[in-house]
Amino acid sequence: MREISLHILDLAQNSLTAKASVLTIGIDIDHAKDTLTVTLSDDGCGMSPEFLKNVVSPFTTTRTTRKVGLGIPMFKANAELTGGSFDIKSEVNVGTAMKAIFVLSSIDRPPLGDLTGTMISLVISNPSFHFHLDYCVDGNAFDFDTEEISAALGGDVPLDNPDVVQWMKGYLNEGFESLHGGA
Repeated sequence: MREISLHILDLAQNSLTAKASVLTIGIDIDHAKDTLTVTLSDDGCGMSPEFLKNVVSPFTTTRTTRKVGLGIPMFKANAELTGGSFDIKSEVNVGTAMKAIFVLSSIDRPPLGDLTGTMISLVISNPSFHFHLDYCVDGNAFDFDTEEISAALGGDVPLDNPDVVQWMKGYLNEGFESLHGGA
């Protein structure tokens, strides 16, 4: 994948398929440590120890429409290509958590990409799902939580309502810009 946000979009689909009710996405950019850390954790069905052992192989998938699954292996490979690392933990009936650490200054690190577009796509496609994004740059944080937005709307207005979508786009863009000094 050419952008980290596209990895997130792809891996979020795994959580939805695993019947998760909440997906927490963490992005932590730490210039002092020269790292960009991406975490995804869900409360889905989880994986058996046997399946988990092989999940980083492109020939391990739960799909019946094809015999390869490239999402997790490519995410791992891109992190390791920068000199970073990858870890995944999962427990049946509990959920799955993965963490990829990219070396921020590596020439091989894909750009973060359109994170606003990724989050909006996820919400529009799954308006009743609980997405929680923790975005942090050098210790300063921005939070996006669809459950909080739904509660503020009183539960009467769906998150895929065009006016709500426009507001969320602005909110996400403003939040990201505030942590990057408007750049």
